[in-house]
Amino acid sequence: MSDIISVLPDAVANQIAAGEVIQRPASVVKELVENGIDAEASEVTIVIKDGGKTLIQVIDNGKGMSETDARLAFERHATSKIKSAEDLFAIRSMGFRGEALASIAAVAQVELKTRTPESELGTAIAIEGSQVKKQEPTQAPVGTNFAVKNLFFNIPARRKFLKKNHTEFNHIVHEIQRVALANPQVSFRLIHNNSDIYNLPQSNIRQRIVNVFGKKINANLIALETETSLIKIGGFIGKPEHARKKAGEQFFFINNRFMRNAYLNKAITEAYERILPPETLPSYFIFLEADPASIDINIHPTKTEIKFEHQQAIWQILHAAVKQALGKNNVVPSIDFEQDANFNIPIRNTETPVKAPEITVNPAFNPFEEEKKQPRSNFSPPSPSPREKNNQQNWEELYKGFENEKQELESFYGNKPIETAPAAQQKIYTDTSTGGTFYQLKEKYILTSIKSGLMIIDQKRAHERILYEYFMNAIAHHSAISQKSLFPVTIDLTPDEHITILGVKDDLHQLGFDIDDFGGNSIVINGMPAESAHLDAQDIIDKFLHALQSGNSNFQSKAKEQVASSLAKASAIGHKQTLSQQEMQGIFDNLFACGTPNYTPEGKKIITIIRTDELEKRFE
Repeated sequence: MSDIISVLPDAVANQIAAGEVIQRPASVVKELVENGIDAEASEVTIVIKDGGKTLIQVIDNGKGMSETDARLAFERHATSKIKSAEDLFAIRSMGFRGEALASIAAVAQVELKTRTPESELGTAIAIEGSQVKKQEPTQAPVGTNFAVKNLFFNIPARRKFLKKNHTEFNHIVHEIQRVALANPQVSFRLIHNNSDIYNLPQSNIRQRIVNVFGKKINANLIALETETSLIKIGGFIGKPEHARKKAGEQFFFINNRFMRNAYLNKAITEAYERILPPETLPSYFIFLEADPASIDINIHPTKTEIKFEHQQAIWQILHAAVKQALGKNNVVPSIDFEQDANFNIPIRNTETPVKAPEITVNPAFNPFEEEKKQPRSNFSPPSPSPREKNNQQNWEELYKGFENEKQELESFYGNKPIETAPAAQQKIYTDTSTGGTFYQLKEKYILTSIKSGLMIIDQKRAHERILYEYFMNAIAHHSAISQKSLFPVTIDLTPDEHITILGVKDDLHQLGFDIDDFGGNSIVINGMPAESAHLDAQDIIDKFLHALQSGNSNFQSKAKEQVASSLAKASAIGHKQTLSQQEMQGIFDNLFACGTPNYTPEGKKIITIIRTDELEKRFE
């Protein structure tokens, strides 16, 4: 039998590594900017074209690289960050694996110009698909200039799955936000298609947050500061009244490295319990400092998943610190928050012997003898009623008669087959006769009697379906009616929100929105769809962005459907809205005029029916 195992060529191995490290243009930006930070740069400029697909250029004024280092940097596992395995337990640099540049060079055309302060001439290198095309001396300023062109040019399948330009650029903006918040001592400039998006000067942390997210956030920030023997916590949390439905202002950093941690996120949300508006998220920008030996950052290729040695203790400290900050600002009732917050938490050393607990056991103890000594009570439980006896003996009968949802709907809609898939295009149902009276339960459900029993409708989901079909019809026939505002509304957005809105501006116009770009990450709402004109424009845009950015559907292939679905979700009545008889009748009639009345655009159930025979069994 011939040998079948062989060692992969370097170019192929680099492309495989790139599949883990380089997922999209934002991954390249992250790696190159972090390299500039590690090179002690005080200024970093990022130039992007076409969402990073055509060009990603990162220029820093760091210490640069020598001719030898510049060539060696593109080799796999080449790094200046660690020298031995012990260094992995004391990492403070941003990168350390030595795979980033090799991975980028394997899937793009890369040009590098770099010079150290000691050298008169710099070095220029051009690499294409891991193949070095040239290396020569050149004139260059001190620092490093990377130009990454035509990402995934040699892997068409990967390039095909990149999203639209504004979607990819959104991911780049998020990466810049993370590194900029963690490094306020560095100035950043972000340029996209020749337009300045960010121009962040050197500042303190609070000013950097304001520069990134806008001036309005300044009044929303509550300082957070706690130091223990285990961890140091600093940063800011947001006031509950300014919490938003859209995620995007929640940041954790450990030793100035961005991280994700759902466990610690819960410590914050529980501290805000009962003081947040429904379905909203608090803002937070929290910086943790811990001994590098007590954390493990080498558990994920993107280095955003961090493992803590004392995670439970940190959860308690963080939870208490947030509660304390809220109490000091009179957000929640407090008893005494003036006490010293610096306290020591005893930490068990792994070398400390564990003592077994000492307990005393009486081997002669007999619980039955104690029971005999106790006086008997005259109380005796009541005998079961005839109905309870019957239920106990024939308990199986209690579970008979329950029909599945499909059968119930078929009973209501007649003998027509019902497609339960959300995308089913069903016709108007003929059997929709009711008792003529509607009832509202918990300001959430509409109840009405029908032939087969009791129909329950989720009012919010029903209105979503009605609006969705209205908006889709408006898009198809270009028939949306826009109601002009007497006083146009100016809305300030973050850069990623601004890019998102401009990316779907044409689709919104077809739905009845009249939107102009005001510049400086702001938009002007001149008109709204007639169906939504009575609602607050700021609230609609906030909800729309939340629904759009959290949508699960493929935006690139179903843009109009996603816009219509998101706008319907943003404009629909809430679960805490009282409805009149006329309004409930209107929802009922319009719902059953829809093509698919029993599911929302996202596939959630709108209607359920409790059959008459089921109700009768409950009274037996």
